[in-house]
Amino acid sequence: MFGLVGCVHEGCHDEHLPCALCTDPKSIGKAGLLWIGEKFYKTPADFQKEGVAMGFSRRIKALPRGFKVGERVALHHHVPCLECHFCRHRAFAQCAQYKRTGITAGFEPAGGGYAEYVRVMSFVLPGVVRIPPRNSFEEGAMLEPVNTVLKAVRRLSLLRGDIVLVAGQGPIGLMFTRLLQLEGMRVLATDLIESRLKLARRFGARWAVRGDDPDLSDKVQRVTRGHGLDAAVIAVPSDDVARRAQMCLRGGGQLMLFAHTKRGDSFACDPAAVCVDDKDLLGSYSADFTLQREVARLVFSRRLDVRPLITHRFPLDQTAAAVNLAACPAGKALKILVCPGDQFE
Repeated sequence: MFGLVGCVHEGCHDEHLPCALCTDPKSIGKAGLLWIGEKFYKTPADFQKEGVAMGFSRRIKALPRGFKVGERVALHHHVPCLECHFCRHRAFAQCAQYKRTGITAGFEPAGGGYAEYVRVMSFVLPGVVRIPPRNSFEEGAMLEPVNTVLKAVRRLSLLRGDIVLVAGQGPIGLMFTRLLQLEGMRVLATDLIESRLKLARRFGARWAVRGDDPDLSDKVQRVTRGHGLDAAVIAVPSDDVARRAQMCLRGGGQLMLFAHTKRGDSFACDPAAVCVDDKDLLGSYSADFTLQREVARLVFSRRLDVRPLITHRFPLDQTAAAVNLAACPAGKALKILVCPGDQFE
């Protein structure tokens, strides 16, 4: 059994470990890979056999209530305490417990994900949901990004029939387009890639327009009958797109930043638009585990069908290539999965 425990970082510098994503796994051994025993384990039974020899428990001491051995489940890696000051204000992503990774591939900083097997810590068990028989593990893996999007949608104060701009139709933008459409909104989708605009229409966009269209502001005025947008979701890290969207909002409209995650950046906006025109500037980050059951119903019922969003799959030992493609998506690339090796044998 193995799992990647390095990290992606600028300059490929890590003071503790060489970067496992930029080095041939066969050449770095235990320094960059989490090895247990002396072989790659093909099944959990192999792992258990070696574990017994190494002195681990011979049985699972306790199963979470309501679950059975062998059930397929989707995990939720961050769960808040629900008791601290942040949680009482429903700012779950700021909770100290929430910031801990509750899925580990050997030690807590490693997290899970890039490993064949992981340990699920007790404090994240409330976020675990079953995967129905007709659904795939891939659909289960998509619950977390869908959750982050639904959380942001719920932060917007919207009425059915409102017109919302979704700037950027990558996988996250497409999720926004579909979830807003399911909530009864009319979505104006923008992107620079024609194939994504075509997919946006499939996901429920009423209008799909190139983001660099010089007449975009005029088109917004036409479709809103001169009122302006009720809200705009910025799913691309572009200050210019955000500024243009703020100008297209009606008085009292809302601007949601969803991709501006780099600390230290400055963002110029018209403060009078916020103060005098009542335009709200909002942000949203990470998931809300209290929405997990609703998200599971949306995904597993396929009201939000995430399957078309998965365009590429890589085996675990090609994680570096997967990360590179995700960082610089080319062609029709959307969601990129790293999968267990047995899916490629």
